[in-house]
Formats: sequence, C-alpha cells, structure tokens
Amino acid sequence: MFKGSLVALITPMRTDGSIDEKAYAEFVDWQIKEGTDAVVPVGTTGESPTLSHDEHKRVVEIAVEVAKGRVPVIAGAGSNCTEEAISLARHAKKAGADATLVVTPYYNKPTQEGMYLHFKAIADAVDLPMIIYNIPPRSVVDMSVDTMARLAKHKNVVGVKDATANLTRPLHTRRACGEDFCQLSGEDHTALAFNAAGGVGCISVTANVAPRLVAAMQDAWADGRLGEAITIQNRLVPLHDALFAETSPAPVKFAASLLGKTSEHCRLPLAPLMDGTRAKVRAAMTDVGLLN
Repeated sequence: MFKGSLVALITPMRTDGSIDEKAYAEFVDWQIKEGTDAVVPVGTTGESPTLSHDEHKRVVEIAVEVAKGRVPVIAGAGSNCTEEAISLARHAKKAGADATLVVTPYYNKPTQEGMYLHFKAIADAVDLPMIIYNIPPRSVVDMSVDTMARLAKHKNVVGVKDATANLTRPLHTRRACGEDFCQLSGEDHTALAFNAAGGVGCISVTANVAPRLVAAMQDAWADGRLGEAITIQNRLVPLHDALFAETSPAPVKFAASLLGKTSEHCRLPLAPLMDGTRAKVRAAMTDVGLLN
C-alpha cells in the first residue's frame, strides 16, 4: 500500500515562530518533484507537540491540497488522549488524507491492553487506513509484536512505522502480522537493513533535505540494484549522523535553512542548535553534495 521513500515533513516556520504556509506548500511540492513516494505531515518531525489543533489541521490540509493525489498523504493523528486522536483522524479523513500515522500513547504509559484498546477505538471510529507509529525512545512504551498482531486483524490497521532500531523486530512482525502488513522503518540509519528483514520503505527525516538521494536508494533496493543502494546508503551516513546530533527536528530544520527552504526556527522547548552541531550539519551537507 505504502512503500519506498516517505518523508516525515518538517513544518516551516518564520523567525517569529508562526507557520510559513507558502514555504510549506512549496516544500511539499519540491518533495514530490524530487521523487518522494509519500508525504507525512505533523509527525514528530513536524513539531506536532507544539502545534495548536487549528495549526495541525491546516498543515494536513495544505499537504493534501499540494499533493493533489500525486503521492499519498499520511497525516499524523496521534495523541495520548484517545478522543483527541479520534478527532484528528476524523479531520484527516475529511481533509482527504490517504491514511493516518498514530503514535503509541506517550507519558500515560499504557499497558499492552491499553494500547490495543486505544488503537482499536481509533480504527473503529474512523474508516481510514492507519499506520501504527512505534517509537519507544520518545513514547516510553513499546508495542509488542503480539499486540500489533491483534491490531493487524482490523481492516483499518494496515502497517507500522517501526522506530525501535531493533532489526529482529520486522522479522517477527512479518511472521505475526503477515506479508501484506506494511512495515516502514522510522530510522534512517537502518533503512536498508530493515527492508532486508521485511520492510518496504522508510518514513525518513533525512529525506527532508536529500529527497532525491533517499528515493534513489529505495528505488535501487526495490529494483534489485543492491550495490547501488548500498553505495547511496554509505554516502548518506554522515548526514544521518549530523541530523540526529541533537534532538530532531532542530538539525534537519537548520539543514533545510541552508537550502533556502525555511528558517531554522523550532518552537520551544527545542533550543537553537549549538555551534558545534551547526558545523557538523554544514560539513555533512557539503560532504554528501547538497551544498557547494
């Protein structure tokens, strides 16, 4: 259903912190023209925790308006409040999104049964394909393979964005959930290794600034040009390192600012980058060939 290079979109902002809708629309269009296979607005990389509900909804609407059906739009609709997640998913459907990305509930620390009931309630309430976003480092909880297999039986639960960086996980998930369950990596460094273990693509942070390269890597893998895919992977490693040298999306927003796509502004509590990180990002962008 969804595969290849999917981008976890940044949300461009002006230096005063307001959303730059024009820059955002141009950014989504650029991503599609560069070969990105799907766009994912208002995930963690889009600073969803600090957007108001109205801003969140508007960002989804712009992505849908710009995509115009050229690529799927997978709208972030996660919350640690089930009713809020249902509301965001309903809006995503109304706006014309192709699917939702719903993160495991953070801070509450639900049990496996609590997570099952949370995702089931959203899937029951909104008839739209849903991708589970499992990211233990940020949400603290880790959805088990057994729980995911229970949810995979629901017609609206179609896949997972796996940001565990555990490369045994997709092997077990494939056995438990079936080959049609869409497994997407949420971790740039291990994107190809994840594919080898049963994945079909990556929801990428790095694709924000290197969309053509990341898409080319996924395309090469899908076409069986493994040597080419590995060569691109190796080329991208310094950029992956730099973009996670501090809490994302601060480094990738700075990188995007170097390309003239947006300001580097992130909303608090994300702080401006340290000088050493700025130098590291700039050097990596030059090394990869994105800057002169």
